[in-house]
Amino acid sequence: MRGISRRRLALAGALAVALAVPAAGTSSADKGSQLPTKIGKPEGRLTMVAWEGYLENQWVRPFEQKTGCKVLRKYAGSSDEMVTLMRAGGGGQYDMVSASGDASLRLIFGGDVQPVNVNLIPDYKNFIEPMKSPPHNTVDGKHYGISLQWGPNTLLYRTDKIKPAPRSWGILYDPKYKGRITIPDNPIQIADAALYLSKIQPGLGIRDPYELTQRQFDATVALLEKQRPLIKKHWVFASDEIELFKRGDVWVGASWPYQTNTLQDAKVPVKDLIPREGTTGWADTWMLSSKAKHPNCAYLWMQWISTPKVQAQQAVFFGETPANKLACRFMDQIAKGSCAKYHANAPLSYYKTIKFWKTPVADCGWGGRKDCVAYSRWVQAWQEIKG
Repeated sequence: MRGISRRRLALAGALAVALAVPAAGTSSADKGSQLPTKIGKPEGRLTMVAWEGYLENQWVRPFEQKTGCKVLRKYAGSSDEMVTLMRAGGGGQYDMVSASGDASLRLIFGGDVQPVNVNLIPDYKNFIEPMKSPPHNTVDGKHYGISLQWGPNTLLYRTDKIKPAPRSWGILYDPKYKGRITIPDNPIQIADAALYLSKIQPGLGIRDPYELTQRQFDATVALLEKQRPLIKKHWVFASDEIELFKRGDVWVGASWPYQTNTLQDAKVPVKDLIPREGTTGWADTWMLSSKAKHPNCAYLWMQWISTPKVQAQQAVFFGETPANKLACRFMDQIAKGSCAKYHANAPLSYYKTIKFWKTPVADCGWGGRKDCVAYSRWVQAWQEIKG
């Protein structure tokens, strides 16, 4: 998901970490480790790396007052930055991270995070089934964190400039809108293009936008290279995209519900939708550092952030969907109709329509193939696409 601040990570640092994706297997963090069976005395401090908007005072201050754990925040603008921060200085500087699916497996297989005991999180039993043991944070039956919130990637457009309303991701590749298009500056964006290609060029045989053979990957990169001259700006932070739409510099782009809510609150004429080809999506996890210095406060935080009221507060604030299925009532108390708006009461079939972020690896996951393009190549190709 997403940072909102304007700090930027040096490219060299991001690339160095992005390229360091250990092979799948047992994480060094869990070798010989034993899960705690109870939460000890709070250490009085908790340091966290998070997407901006995930540590707001309305739910952080009550937690601090209740537990005595003072929250120290470090906001990150990308998943690569999160991985960099969690590994900086040998780890241990930060206790937790709100990792998205394109970072969580890197952290797990890199030994940067440790398994957690979900039995110490009372509200875990109230999570929707897809968020209890999702493949982006659960490996070999071990839970490397607690699922938090999720949301779809959406197509955002200005209603005063784009008429009729778009129905397809194809508008992002239309020369008619040259200089008026924006998309995220993120290698995982390649998956969005792959998803689109899977529908308009079925002959490519794309089954999963994160599991691409070399032929499929090359076709996707070629599409993005054709798109590059049309792009006004690749946005890094949600606030970047918000400003582009406010000023009228861009009329259409790939986005998240947060930007839509913020722009509509500012009376900017925008709407969003999920196009007919479907969409990708993100799902975030609070993960515990393998070298956490304040693990008791971390477990107390996982308990707190999993409760339905706090989940509802964050969901409505950010425009996303909670993992706790009991949050609906609180969401509607905060903002009438928000439960349905963010699909917090959706049937399980709805979740199957969203291709959630995951780190691309060589194991294709189908047909016994082991020749899919791994994430390191995605990073290299993305930099080449942007020039």
